[in-house]
Amino acid sequence: MSETASTRALQGRHHRPPVTAAPGLLPSLVPLLREWVPRQRWFAGKGRPVAGFDLVSAAELLPVEGSAAPGMLHLLVRARQPGPPARTPADDDCYQLLLGVHRTLPPRLAHALIGRPEEGPLAGRTVYDALLDPRLCALLLERLRVPGQLGALRFTVAPDTAVASGLTARPLTTEQSNTSVVFGDAYILKVFRRASPGLNPDLELPLALARAKCSRVPPPVAWFESTAAGPVKPADGPRHHAAEPITLGVLTPFLDGSADGWQLALNALSVRADFTGSARALGHATAEVHTALAETLPTTELRRTHLELIAAGMTERLDAAARAVPALRPYRNRLRAAFQALTTLGEDGRAFAAQRIHGDLHLGQTLRTAGEGRWSVIDFEGEPARPLAERRDVQPAVRDVAAMLRSFDYAARSGPGGGDAWSLEWARRARAAFCRGYAEAGGLDPDSVPELMRAYETDKAVYEVLYEARHRPDWLPIPMAAVRRLAGADPRLGTDPHLTTDPHVAAGPDPYADTEPEEGDPTFTASAPPEDRS
Repeated sequence: MSETASTRALQGRHHRPPVTAAPGLLPSLVPLLREWVPRQRWFAGKGRPVAGFDLVSAAELLPVEGSAAPGMLHLLVRARQPGPPARTPADDDCYQLLLGVHRTLPPRLAHALIGRPEEGPLAGRTVYDALLDPRLCALLLERLRVPGQLGALRFTVAPDTAVASGLTARPLTTEQSNTSVVFGDAYILKVFRRASPGLNPDLELPLALARAKCSRVPPPVAWFESTAAGPVKPADGPRHHAAEPITLGVLTPFLDGSADGWQLALNALSVRADFTGSARALGHATAEVHTALAETLPTTELRRTHLELIAAGMTERLDAAARAVPALRPYRNRLRAAFQALTTLGEDGRAFAAQRIHGDLHLGQTLRTAGEGRWSVIDFEGEPARPLAERRDVQPAVRDVAAMLRSFDYAARSGPGGGDAWSLEWARRARAAFCRGYAEAGGLDPDSVPELMRAYETDKAVYEVLYEARHRPDWLPIPMAAVRRLAGADPRLGTDPHLTTDPHVAAGPDPYADTEPEEGDPTFTASAPPEDRS
């Protein structure tokens, strides 16, 4: 479809009320969505039945009536799931659905099928996931090129930016917590499946870094939001309708020819190659990003009371994880000691800087160019399982550092060597090189805050234990090895945890892998994809 024709289709007016105005639209889709939505990896409410859906907003991106071509609907729906008596509609998750509507689904899109409504305005037609259809994705890009409002949807293009047209769309099938589409070799669009009121950090932080002229992060090119008000529950105060827009998707430059850090690390391990140079350069890049964020966005200082609150949160997460994964229980008291050490840091009046950070930094969130070997950092959404307000809060930058150290450990234990002595020494050297590069580029020397480093690495390992028990039980020995090490760690070791002292742990199913967290542990509702544990 030409640019002119596609724009005309996107902007054409209906001769009849749009399908989204029909009161029977959502009721006719509910039987299909109750089957399809819980099967998706981005669905965060696994383990609890879906009682139904409530419509937050609906828009017709492409006409459904009067055309032989497929139509496209945009829906925000809230999944009603039973829970504790105090649970309200504000506690239910909201999801973004882009639905293709066609009379007959081509065989090449069979994997995108949602179903055929038996009644309502779409009766007899085929409904499918539009983000798996390259043709509809290409038309979505055309809509992103034109700033403006469509119902509750608002489309924005970065100042002094022209979005290219006519690019071939390539939906990525490896996404889990979100869905991404690559356009030619120019852009990548990330569509957030789980929608929360407020500015998503994956838009907010790259915009701030662009203002700071930080070249380590691809700047947003265009994005779209919803201004629909839905019931939300703030951290405190009465429930109210959302005043902030909901970030729905962000278009950024596609770094063609780059390789992600996770694959680069595995490649190095497969040929027994040193990675310290790359790790040190990645430490430089990470420190540059942190410095730019601290210069552009608000910062604060954490004193004794703040540290006590952080330690209490870590302890609460540990206890919840231990209830869900009994294998963690023998180490609980010793792991708590790492968190308890935080409470003593501020006794002498010391303060620690807190700022906006990446929030889910690991090798899979980094890219290195093939030519000059320059590192970039991507995906600033934070851990999708955590509330948006928490992901937007200021935190010590060493949390990102600790998370990256865990990623080197993961690579060593899941790579070709399977965690043998050479691989663990590779991880030790890479971890040390990353910290050295981070300090050289102006970041806080991790060795100067061993208590913070140990606490945040322990907190990350606990998160990993629960994630693997739920989603990949064969990988559970990897974080459990870290748990055993950290449970006996001396905080004076800092960033040199003597990884080689751990015996090799063979991968295999864990007897507690099917144990689910207890109701009321929303912090650990893991919707993150497997690569998020890279």
